[in-house]
Amino acid sequence: MRVEMTPVTEPAEIERTFANIDSDGGMIVNPDAFINYNLGLVIDLAARHRVPAIYGNAGGVAKLGALIVYNLDLLDHYRQAGKYVERILKGENPADLAVQQPTKFQFAINLKTAKALGLAVPQPLLIGADEVVE
Repeated sequence: MRVEMTPVTEPAEIERTFANIDSDGGMIVNPDAFINYNLGLVIDLAARHRVPAIYGNAGGVAKLGALIVYNLDLLDHYRQAGKYVERILKGENPADLAVQQPTKFQFAINLKTAKALGLAVPQPLLIGADEVVE
């Protein structure tokens, strides 16, 4: 397997990236402001080029046609941050607080997109998904 990181800063670069993916390749789409703004284009190009992609964007993206969405649960993440703020305001030293990793994630699968790509989604993935779009 070959892994290639391809930063993009304009829509034409997104199109070139998809055009250069091998026929048996896939894509991990990291969320940032540029990608979020152009998410519709990214999802459309993935479908047009028949590229399976997993997206790190927050909820609702699977309904737009994304094959797989896996992201930390931002609401839970913010709740945890709020608990830290409370502890600090009650006098705990921030330097004494342990760094915590996210523990709750959102996982969604779009079966319509999987079918269009000719992919069978294994049952364990369907069972573990928080959302299955049909």
